[in-house]
Amino acid sequence: MAQNRPATIGELRAGGHLRETVKQEMRRNLLARLRERRPVFPGIVGYDETVVPQVANAVISGHDVILLGERGQAKSRLMRSMIQLLDAEVPVVAGCEINDHPFAPVCARCRALVAAEGDAVLIDWLPRDRRYGEKLATPDTSIADLIGEVDPIKVAEGRYLADELTIHYGLVPRTNRGVFGINELPDLAERIQVGLLNIMEENDVQIRGYRVRLPLDLFVIASANPEDYTSRGRIITPLKDRFGSQVRTHYPLAVDEEMEIMEAERIPADATASGVEVLVPAFMREIVAEVTHHSRRSPHISQTSGVSVRMSIGNYENVISNAIRRAVRVDEELAVPRISDLAFTAASTAGRVEVEALDEGKEEQVLQRIQRSAVNAVFGRYFTTGQFESLVSRFDADAISVEVGEAAPAASYAKAVGDRVDLAPALKRLGLPDRPEARASALEFILEGLHLNKRLNKDELDGKALYRR
Repeated sequence: MAQNRPATIGELRAGGHLRETVKQEMRRNLLARLRERRPVFPGIVGYDETVVPQVANAVISGHDVILLGERGQAKSRLMRSMIQLLDAEVPVVAGCEINDHPFAPVCARCRALVAAEGDAVLIDWLPRDRRYGEKLATPDTSIADLIGEVDPIKVAEGRYLADELTIHYGLVPRTNRGVFGINELPDLAERIQVGLLNIMEENDVQIRGYRVRLPLDLFVIASANPEDYTSRGRIITPLKDRFGSQVRTHYPLAVDEEMEIMEAERIPADATASGVEVLVPAFMREIVAEVTHHSRRSPHISQTSGVSVRMSIGNYENVISNAIRRAVRVDEELAVPRISDLAFTAASTAGRVEVEALDEGKEEQVLQRIQRSAVNAVFGRYFTTGQFESLVSRFDADAISVEVGEAAPAASYAKAVGDRVDLAPALKRLGLPDRPEARASALEFILEGLHLNKRLNKDELDGKALYRR
């Protein structure tokens, strides 16, 4: 098919090609997806009933969009997913820096070329992945970065300073006929916001004292933190008004959605390199997700800055990594995360939450309370304390105690409780195989659940815990 594509403007015209704007093209492709019952944005989890319909309405309406949300709410991913609504490829004037449409060239170079050669002008075909541009807004972002600047090399070659051909185009013109994303829009200086407004609304811009007409064809999507976006002076009112739709993003509303994101985004453990098999119990995934959800509801955690999904992903990766590290150290073939591994999520939690504790040193206590409440919530989904009366009675009758720790081998758990504790029903309920490493993980979960429900006492010292009556 690529060999039969038109190679000149004349062939393109003879083939019946119709010119569309980017927004018309995106609207057409979006409606086709909806008719075919295909996902609008595959890979975006938790937004099907909330954010996606609003973004879809904006595309159908031909609006530029601003996404408002705290960190870790998939704003950047959603921005980059917009290119899925573009055609696989589109015709452009060959050699054009700003992807001019063959039927309506914008830049001086292509206008002159079409005027001189007409239908004989060569065309190229631009794939969709090259039709996306993105800029992280920072206070030092300049007009040259976004719009363009006079190129002194071109001036030295003999062109006049006021000649449009002396311009070196910035990111926005180079994304002509595509999707341009701006992360953290309010961080742009006001004079840069004015330049962006001129491009979006007036189709012209002033560079080094002379005006350049740039009727660009763009879909603009930006992101911002609600606190910055609504603060006075952070964004000029005309630019704010230019975005036709303002869409509020959010964190996953359900634990299942959080777990789906964790599983999809985590870096998989390399079984070949570690030499051990990895088995992650479902209850450990739920606990990691619950920790994040409890943090988002905690009055002791700053909700202004948010609690990112990246915390869930990082915690999940660290729990698995510590299980692998233990398996390698104690020569076990199966790495199964345990409750004691949660202590090692501190490294992946620090910096991702802001604890609003009045007293110094209270941050750790706040996070431990959140962790315990998450474990207890998950324990309650699987078991009741009454199911383990025989285990509790063994602590009374035989005066036993069980020491657990992240470095303890699975064999030590079996030795501590003996053969009289039947974990088979619990393993079945948890969906775990009857293997020593899985039994150790299940036992530690049960013991911690009994402790949190005040059926067992727990002493902690030097990274180990002792459960007793």
